[in-house]
Amino acid sequence: MKPISQTQDDILYRKLQQHLDRQPVGFPPAADGSDIRLLKHVFTPEQARLATCLSHAPQSIAQIFKRAQGMVASRDALCEQLDEMVKNGGIEFRHEKGQDLYANTPLVVGIYELQVDRLSPEFIKDFKAYTSGKRFGISFLSTKRSQMRTVPINKSITPDLPAAAYDQVLNLLESADAPFVVLPCICRRKKEILGHPCTQTDRVETCMAMGGVAQTLIKMELGREIVREEAVEIIRQNQDDGLVLQPSNTQKIEFLCACCGCCCSMLGLQKDLPRPLDFWESGFTAVLGDAMCVGCGNCLSTCSTDALSRRTDTLEHSKQGMPPQIDPSRCIGCGQCVAACKFGALTLVPRSGQSPPPKDRETLNAILLEGKKDRMAPVKILGKLAGGILSKRDLRLLKSKP
Repeated sequence: MKPISQTQDDILYRKLQQHLDRQPVGFPPAADGSDIRLLKHVFTPEQARLATCLSHAPQSIAQIFKRAQGMVASRDALCEQLDEMVKNGGIEFRHEKGQDLYANTPLVVGIYELQVDRLSPEFIKDFKAYTSGKRFGISFLSTKRSQMRTVPINKSITPDLPAAAYDQVLNLLESADAPFVVLPCICRRKKEILGHPCTQTDRVETCMAMGGVAQTLIKMELGREIVREEAVEIIRQNQDDGLVLQPSNTQKIEFLCACCGCCCSMLGLQKDLPRPLDFWESGFTAVLGDAMCVGCGNCLSTCSTDALSRRTDTLEHSKQGMPPQIDPSRCIGCGQCVAACKFGALTLVPRSGQSPPPKDRETLNAILLEGKKDRMAPVKILGKLAGGILSKRDLRLLKSKP
Protein backbone atom coordinates (compact mmCIF):
# COMPACT_ATOMS: atom_id res chain seq x y z
CA MET A 1 0.00 0.00 0.00
CA LYS A 2 1.37 3.42 -0.94
CA PRO A 3 1.98 5.45 2.26
CA ILE A 4 -0.63 8.09 2.95
CA SER A 5 1.06 9.68 5.94
CA GLN A 6 3.40 12.62 5.39
CA THR A 7 3.75 14.55 8.63
CA GLN A 8 5.58 13.35 11.75
CA ASP A 9 2.26 13.20 13.58
CA ASP A 10 0.79 11.03 10.84
CA ILE A 11 3.71 8.64 11.22
CA LEU A 12 2.83 8.24 14.91
CA TYR A 13 -0.78 7.46 14.01
CA ARG A 14 0.35 5.00 11.33
CA LYS A 15 2.46 3.17 13.89
CA LEU A 16 -0.56 3.00 16.19
CA GLN A 17 -2.70 1.64 13.34
CA GLN A 18 -0.12 -1.06 12.68
CA HIS A 19 0.10 -1.85 16.39
CA LEU A 20 -3.68 -2.19 16.71
CA ASP A 21 -3.78 -4.35 13.60
CA ARG A 22 -1.55 -6.88 15.36
CA GLN A 23 -4.05 -7.24 18.23
CA PRO A 24 -6.66 -10.06 18.34
CA VAL A 25 -9.21 -7.95 16.44
CA GLY A 26 -7.35 -6.16 13.67
CA PHE A 27 -7.34 -2.54 12.54
CA PRO A 28 -6.25 -2.74 8.87
CA PRO A 29 -5.11 0.32 6.91
CA ALA A 30 -7.56 2.23 4.74
CA ALA A 31 -6.63 3.56 1.31
CA ASP A 32 -8.62 6.77 1.86
CA GLY A 33 -6.91 7.62 5.17
CA SER A 34 -10.08 7.15 7.23
CA ASP A 35 -8.17 4.88 9.62
CA ILE A 36 -5.82 7.71 10.56
CA ARG A 37 -8.64 10.24 10.78
CA LEU A 38 -10.50 7.97 13.23
CA LEU A 39 -7.44 7.67 15.46
CA LYS A 40 -7.02 11.45 15.42
CA HIS A 41 -10.54 11.84 16.80
CA VAL A 42 -9.57 9.80 19.86
CA PHE A 43 -5.81 10.20 20.45
CA THR A 44 -3.43 13.15 20.50
CA PRO A 45 -0.08 12.45 18.77
CA GLU A 46 1.58 11.91 22.16
CA GLN A 47 -1.18 9.52 23.23
CA ALA A 48 -0.94 7.64 19.92
CA ARG A 49 2.74 7.05 20.64
CA LEU A 50 2.03 5.85 24.18
CA ALA A 51 -0.80 3.57 23.04
CA THR A 52 1.74 1.46 21.12
CA CYS A 53 3.26 0.53 24.50
CA LEU A 54 0.06 -1.21 25.56
CA SER A 55 -1.27 -4.66 24.74
CA HIS A 56 -4.69 -6.25 24.45
CA ALA A 57 -3.91 -7.87 27.82
CA PRO A 58 -4.32 -5.50 30.80
CA GLN A 59 -0.94 -4.43 32.20
CA SER A 60 0.30 -2.42 35.15
CA ILE A 61 1.86 1.03 35.15
CA ALA A 62 5.24 -0.55 35.92
CA GLN A 63 5.02 -2.82 32.87
CA ILE A 64 3.93 -0.02 30.55
CA PHE A 65 6.48 2.45 31.92
CA LYS A 66 9.33 0.10 30.94
CA ARG A 67 8.26 0.33 27.30
CA ALA A 68 7.49 4.05 27.50
CA GLN A 69 11.00 5.12 28.50
CA GLY A 70 11.81 8.44 26.84
CA MET A 71 8.13 9.13 26.08
CA VAL A 72 7.09 10.39 29.52
CA ALA A 73 9.03 12.02 32.34
CA SER A 74 7.68 9.89 35.18
CA ARG A 75 5.20 7.25 36.21
CA ASP A 76 2.87 9.97 37.44
CA ALA A 77 2.97 11.61 34.02
CA LEU A 78 2.27 8.23 32.42
CA CYS A 79 -0.72 7.69 34.73
CA GLU A 80 -2.09 11.11 33.81
CA GLN A 81 -1.82 10.39 30.09
CA LEU A 82 -3.32 6.91 30.39
CA ASP A 83 -6.27 8.19 32.43
CA GLU A 84 -6.90 10.85 29.78
CA MET A 85 -6.84 8.14 27.10
CA VAL A 86 -9.38 6.15 29.10
CA LYS A 87 -11.57 9.24 29.45
CA ASN A 88 -11.49 9.69 25.66
CA GLY A 89 -12.50 6.08 25.06
CA GLY A 90 -9.19 5.05 23.47
CA ILE A 91 -8.08 2.34 25.90
CA GLU A 92 -9.55 0.15 28.64
CA PHE A 93 -9.04 0.30 32.39
CA ARG A 94 -9.57 -2.13 35.22
CA HIS A 95 -8.49 -2.42 38.85
CA GLU A 96 -7.45 -5.89 39.98
CA LYS A 97 -5.56 -7.12 43.02
CA GLY A 98 -4.72 -3.60 44.14
CA GLN A 99 -3.32 -2.49 40.79
CA ASP A 100 -4.58 -0.17 38.04
CA LEU A 101 -4.33 -1.97 34.70
CA TYR A 102 -4.62 -0.56 31.17
CA ALA A 103 -5.06 -2.21 27.77
CA ASN A 104 -5.62 -1.51 24.09
CA THR A 105 -9.16 -2.02 22.89
CA PRO A 106 -10.41 -2.81 19.34
CA LEU A 107 -12.29 -0.32 17.22
CA VAL A 108 -15.35 -2.62 17.34
CA VAL A 109 -16.35 -3.70 19.95
CA GLY A 110 -14.40 -1.07 21.88
CA ILE A 111 -13.31 2.42 20.82
CA TYR A 112 -16.45 3.03 18.76
CA GLU A 113 -18.87 2.12 21.53
CA LEU A 114 -16.88 4.19 24.05
CA GLN A 115 -17.54 7.31 21.94
CA VAL A 116 -21.27 7.35 22.77
CA ASP A 117 -20.98 10.70 24.60
CA ARG A 118 -18.36 12.09 22.20
CA LEU A 119 -20.03 11.40 18.87
CA SER A 120 -19.78 14.10 16.20
CA PRO A 121 -20.89 14.21 12.56
CA GLU A 122 -17.20 14.16 11.57
CA PHE A 123 -16.48 11.00 13.58
CA ILE A 124 -19.61 9.32 12.20
CA LYS A 125 -18.54 10.18 8.64
CA ASP A 126 -15.03 8.81 9.11
CA PHE A 127 -16.32 5.70 10.90
CA LYS A 128 -18.69 4.96 8.02
CA ALA A 129 -15.93 5.49 5.46
CA TYR A 130 -13.59 3.16 7.33
CA THR A 131 -16.03 0.36 8.17
CA SER A 132 -17.44 0.41 4.63
CA GLY A 133 -14.00 -0.40 3.25
CA LYS A 134 -13.24 -3.91 1.98
CA ARG A 135 -10.13 -4.31 4.12
CA PHE A 136 -12.02 -3.67 7.34
CA GLY A 137 -14.88 -5.93 6.28
CA ILE A 138 -12.62 -8.86 5.44
CA SER A 139 -10.60 -8.39 8.63
CA PHE A 140 -13.72 -8.16 10.80
CA LEU A 141 -15.37 -11.23 9.27
CA SER A 142 -12.26 -13.42 9.13
CA THR A 143 -11.79 -13.83 12.89
CA LYS A 144 -11.74 -17.47 14.00
CA ARG A 145 -14.65 -16.86 16.40
CA SER A 146 -17.11 -13.96 16.32
CA GLN A 147 -16.72 -11.25 18.97
CA MET A 148 -20.42 -11.35 19.77
CA ARG A 149 -23.21 -13.88 19.51
CA THR A 150 -26.97 -13.97 19.82
CA VAL A 151 -28.82 -15.46 22.79
CA PRO A 152 -32.60 -16.01 22.74
CA ILE A 153 -34.98 -13.96 24.81
CA ASN A 154 -36.47 -15.73 27.84
CA LYS A 155 -39.98 -15.85 26.40
CA SER A 156 -38.78 -18.08 23.56
CA ILE A 157 -37.16 -20.72 25.79
CA THR A 158 -39.61 -23.53 26.50
CA PRO A 159 -39.14 -26.01 29.38
CA ASP A 160 -38.25 -28.82 26.95
CA LEU A 161 -35.60 -26.81 25.08
CA PRO A 162 -32.08 -28.07 25.92
CA ALA A 163 -30.50 -24.67 26.57
CA ALA A 164 -27.07 -24.50 28.22
CA ALA A 165 -26.48 -21.91 30.93
CA TYR A 166 -24.40 -19.82 28.50
CA ASP A 167 -27.40 -19.66 26.15
CA GLN A 168 -29.73 -18.19 28.77
CA VAL A 169 -29.38 -14.48 29.34
CA LEU A 170 -30.33 -14.47 33.03
CA ASN A 171 -27.79 -17.19 33.77
CA LEU A 172 -25.16 -15.15 31.93
CA LEU A 173 -26.04 -12.13 34.03
CA GLU A 174 -25.92 -14.15 37.24
CA SER A 175 -22.41 -15.43 36.51
CA ALA A 176 -21.08 -12.05 35.31
CA ASP A 177 -18.70 -10.07 37.49
CA ALA A 178 -19.72 -6.78 39.09
CA PRO A 179 -19.87 -3.85 38.62
CA PHE A 180 -22.77 -3.34 36.23
CA VAL A 181 -23.33 -0.23 34.10
CA VAL A 182 -26.21 0.66 31.78
CA LEU A 183 -25.64 3.21 29.04
CA PRO A 184 -27.19 4.56 25.83
CA CYS A 185 -26.85 2.50 22.66
CA ILE A 186 -24.13 3.94 20.39
CA CYS A 187 -26.02 2.90 17.25
CA ARG A 188 -29.25 4.62 18.28
CA ARG A 189 -27.30 7.72 19.32
CA LYS A 190 -25.60 7.79 15.92
CA LYS A 191 -28.90 7.41 14.06
CA GLU A 192 -30.45 10.15 16.17
CA ILE A 193 -27.62 12.54 15.30
CA LEU A 194 -28.18 11.72 11.63
CA GLY A 195 -31.89 12.53 11.95
CA HIS A 196 -33.22 8.96 12.03
CA PRO A 197 -34.42 8.19 15.58
CA CYS A 198 -35.13 4.61 16.57
CA THR A 199 -38.57 3.27 15.65
CA GLN A 200 -38.29 0.18 17.88
CA THR A 201 -37.97 1.79 21.31
CA ASP A 202 -37.92 5.25 22.85
CA ARG A 203 -35.90 4.06 25.85
CA VAL A 204 -32.36 5.41 26.07
CA GLU A 205 -30.64 3.11 28.57
CA THR A 206 -30.65 -0.30 26.90
CA CYS A 207 -27.08 -1.61 26.61
CA MET A 208 -25.06 -2.92 29.55
CA ALA A 209 -21.48 -3.65 30.56
CA MET A 210 -20.12 -5.85 33.33
CA GLY A 211 -16.78 -6.60 34.92
CA GLY A 212 -13.76 -5.04 33.24
CA VAL A 213 -15.69 -3.13 30.59
CA ALA A 214 -17.96 -1.68 33.27
CA GLN A 215 -14.87 -0.56 35.20
CA THR A 216 -13.75 1.35 32.11
CA LEU A 217 -17.13 3.08 31.84
CA ILE A 218 -17.07 4.04 35.52
CA LYS A 219 -13.58 5.48 35.09
CA MET A 220 -14.89 7.47 32.10
CA GLU A 221 -17.97 8.58 34.05
CA LEU A 222 -19.98 7.13 31.20
CA GLY A 223 -23.35 5.49 31.77
CA ARG A 224 -24.95 4.71 35.13
CA GLU A 225 -23.86 2.09 37.63
CA ILE A 226 -26.66 -0.28 38.58
CA VAL A 227 -27.15 -3.40 40.69
CA ARG A 228 -27.78 -6.86 39.26
CA GLU A 229 -31.50 -6.72 40.06
CA GLU A 230 -31.98 -3.59 37.95
CA ALA A 231 -30.03 -5.23 35.14
CA VAL A 232 -32.60 -8.06 35.18
CA GLU A 233 -35.42 -5.53 34.86
CA ILE A 234 -33.68 -3.76 31.96
CA ILE A 235 -33.32 -7.09 30.16
CA ARG A 236 -37.04 -7.71 30.65
CA GLN A 237 -37.88 -4.31 29.15
CA ASN A 238 -35.49 -4.91 26.25
CA GLN A 239 -37.22 -8.20 25.48
CA ASP A 240 -40.65 -6.58 25.66
CA ASP A 241 -39.48 -3.90 23.22
CA GLY A 242 -38.50 -6.57 20.70
CA LEU A 243 -34.75 -5.98 20.99
CA VAL A 244 -32.23 -8.66 20.06
CA LEU A 245 -29.85 -9.71 22.86
CA GLN A 246 -26.21 -9.91 21.74
CA PRO A 247 -23.56 -10.41 24.42
CA SER A 248 -19.82 -10.88 24.14
CA ASN A 249 -18.99 -14.32 22.78
CA THR A 250 -17.81 -15.63 26.14
CA GLN A 251 -19.33 -17.58 28.99
CA LYS A 252 -18.23 -14.80 31.35
CA ILE A 253 -19.83 -11.86 29.55
CA GLU A 254 -18.54 -8.28 29.77
CA PHE A 255 -21.21 -6.55 27.70
CA LEU A 256 -24.76 -7.15 26.54
CA CYS A 257 -26.08 -5.20 23.58
CA ALA A 258 -29.81 -4.81 22.99
CA CYS A 259 -30.16 -4.36 19.25
CA CYS A 260 -32.85 -3.23 16.84
CA GLY A 261 -33.08 -3.72 13.10
CA CYS A 262 -33.52 -0.02 12.37
CA CYS A 263 -30.33 1.21 14.09
CA CYS A 264 -27.92 -1.58 14.99
CA SER A 265 -24.81 -1.71 12.81
CA MET A 266 -24.24 -5.40 13.64
CA LEU A 267 -27.78 -6.42 12.71
CA GLY A 268 -27.45 -4.27 9.60
CA LEU A 269 -24.35 -6.23 8.60
CA GLN A 270 -26.12 -9.52 9.29
CA LYS A 271 -29.01 -8.41 7.11
CA ASP A 272 -26.66 -7.53 4.26
CA LEU A 273 -24.71 -10.79 4.39
CA PRO A 274 -26.16 -13.49 2.11
CA ARG A 275 -25.61 -16.16 4.79
CA PRO A 276 -25.13 -14.45 8.18
CA LEU A 277 -24.61 -17.73 10.04
CA ASP A 278 -21.39 -18.26 8.09
CA PHE A 279 -19.92 -15.49 10.25
CA TRP A 280 -22.03 -15.40 13.41
CA GLU A 281 -22.59 -17.64 16.40
CA SER A 282 -25.94 -18.64 17.82
CA GLY A 283 -27.10 -21.75 19.61
CA PHE A 284 -30.57 -21.91 18.07
CA THR A 285 -32.72 -21.51 15.01
CA ALA A 286 -36.46 -21.06 14.64
CA VAL A 287 -38.69 -23.73 13.09
CA LEU A 288 -42.32 -23.52 12.00
CA GLY A 289 -45.06 -26.03 12.71
CA ASP A 290 -47.26 -25.54 9.63
CA ALA A 291 -50.26 -27.26 11.18
CA MET A 292 -50.46 -24.64 13.92
CA CYS A 293 -49.77 -21.59 11.74
CA VAL A 294 -52.80 -19.49 10.79
CA GLY A 295 -50.83 -17.26 8.43
CA CYS A 296 -51.44 -14.05 10.39
CA GLY A 297 -47.97 -12.71 9.54
CA ASN A 298 -47.33 -11.19 12.98
CA CYS A 299 -43.92 -12.85 13.11
CA LEU A 300 -42.62 -11.29 9.88
CA SER A 301 -42.05 -7.82 11.29
CA THR A 302 -40.11 -9.15 14.30
CA CYS A 303 -37.23 -10.54 12.25
CA SER A 304 -34.21 -8.23 12.00
CA THR A 305 -32.23 -10.36 9.54
CA ASP A 306 -34.91 -11.16 6.92
CA ALA A 307 -34.88 -14.84 7.88
CA LEU A 308 -38.71 -14.89 7.68
CA SER A 309 -40.60 -14.29 4.46
CA ARG A 310 -44.09 -14.98 3.17
CA ARG A 311 -44.35 -18.33 1.42
CA THR A 312 -45.75 -18.19 -2.09
CA ASP A 313 -45.39 -21.81 -3.23
CA THR A 314 -48.64 -23.18 -1.76
CA LEU A 315 -52.30 -22.31 -1.56
CA GLU A 316 -52.68 -24.02 1.82
CA HIS A 317 -54.14 -21.65 4.43
CA SER A 318 -55.33 -19.44 1.57
CA LYS A 319 -58.38 -18.33 3.55
CA GLN A 320 -56.27 -17.23 6.49
CA GLY A 321 -53.09 -16.15 4.74
CA MET A 322 -49.91 -17.81 3.65
CA PRO A 323 -47.59 -19.26 6.32
CA PRO A 324 -44.07 -17.87 6.41
CA GLN A 325 -40.91 -19.70 5.44
CA ILE A 326 -37.67 -19.62 7.42
CA ASP A 327 -34.20 -19.38 5.92
CA PRO A 328 -32.01 -21.23 8.46
CA SER A 329 -28.87 -19.61 7.04
CA ARG A 330 -30.26 -16.20 8.01
CA CYS A 331 -31.91 -17.00 11.36
CA ILE A 332 -29.75 -15.91 14.30
CA GLY A 333 -32.00 -17.55 16.90
CA CYS A 334 -33.01 -14.39 18.78
CA GLY A 335 -36.45 -15.83 19.60
CA GLN A 336 -38.45 -12.67 18.92
CA CYS A 337 -40.63 -14.39 16.32
CA VAL A 338 -41.32 -17.23 18.76
CA ALA A 339 -42.47 -14.77 21.42
CA ALA A 340 -44.68 -12.95 18.89
CA CYS A 341 -46.56 -16.07 17.78
CA LYS A 342 -49.77 -16.42 19.81
CA PHE A 343 -50.51 -19.84 18.35
CA GLY A 344 -47.30 -21.65 19.28
CA ALA A 345 -46.44 -22.37 15.66
CA LEU A 346 -42.85 -21.16 16.01
CA THR A 347 -40.29 -22.72 18.30
CA LEU A 348 -36.55 -22.69 18.77
CA VAL A 349 -34.42 -25.79 18.25
CA PRO A 350 -30.68 -26.22 18.88
CA ARG A 351 -28.45 -25.36 15.94
CA SER A 352 -26.14 -28.23 15.08
CA GLY A 353 -22.37 -27.89 14.98
CA GLN A 354 -22.10 -25.00 17.45
CA SER A 355 -19.17 -24.98 19.87
CA PRO A 356 -19.60 -23.55 23.38
CA PRO A 357 -18.42 -19.94 23.65
CA PRO A 358 -14.91 -19.42 25.06
CA LYS A 359 -14.68 -19.21 28.85
CA ASP A 360 -13.66 -15.54 29.02
CA ARG A 361 -12.15 -12.71 27.00
CA GLU A 362 -8.59 -13.90 27.60
CA THR A 363 -9.47 -17.28 26.08
CA LEU A 364 -11.33 -15.66 23.17
CA ASN A 365 -8.37 -13.36 22.43
CA ALA A 366 -6.01 -16.34 22.39
CA ILE A 367 -8.26 -18.06 19.84
CA LEU A 368 -8.44 -14.91 17.71
CA LEU A 369 -4.65 -14.48 17.75
CA GLU A 370 -4.18 -18.11 16.76
CA GLY A 371 -6.63 -17.62 13.91
CA LYS A 372 -4.64 -14.66 12.58
CA LYS A 373 -1.80 -17.06 11.77
CA ASP A 374 -3.94 -18.51 8.98
CA ARG A 375 -2.79 -16.46 5.98
CA MET A 376 -5.56 -17.97 3.89
CA ALA A 377 -8.33 -16.67 6.18
CA PRO A 378 -9.15 -13.60 4.00
CA VAL A 379 -9.32 -15.82 0.91
CA LYS A 380 -11.63 -18.24 2.69
CA ILE A 381 -13.88 -15.35 3.71
CA LEU A 382 -14.09 -14.07 0.16
CA GLY A 383 -14.96 -17.59 -0.95
CA LYS A 384 -17.77 -17.82 1.62
CA LEU A 385 -19.12 -14.44 0.59
CA ALA A 386 -18.99 -15.27 -3.10
CA GLY A 387 -20.61 -18.64 -2.50
CA GLY A 388 -23.39 -17.04 -0.48
CA ILE A 389 -24.05 -14.34 -3.06
CA LEU A 390 -24.22 -16.89 -5.87
CA SER A 391 -26.34 -19.45 -4.02
CA LYS A 392 -28.76 -16.89 -2.60
CA ARG A 393 -28.64 -14.46 -5.51
CA ASP A 394 -28.48 -11.80 -2.84
CA LEU A 395 -26.58 -8.68 -3.92
CA ARG A 396 -27.27 -6.44 -0.92
CA LEU A 397 -23.68 -6.64 0.30
CA LEU A 398 -22.43 -5.30 -3.03
CA LYS A 399 -24.69 -2.27 -3.04
CA SER A 400 -23.41 0.98 -1.54
CA LYS A 401 -25.39 2.46 1.35
CA PRO A 402 -26.36 6.16 1.50
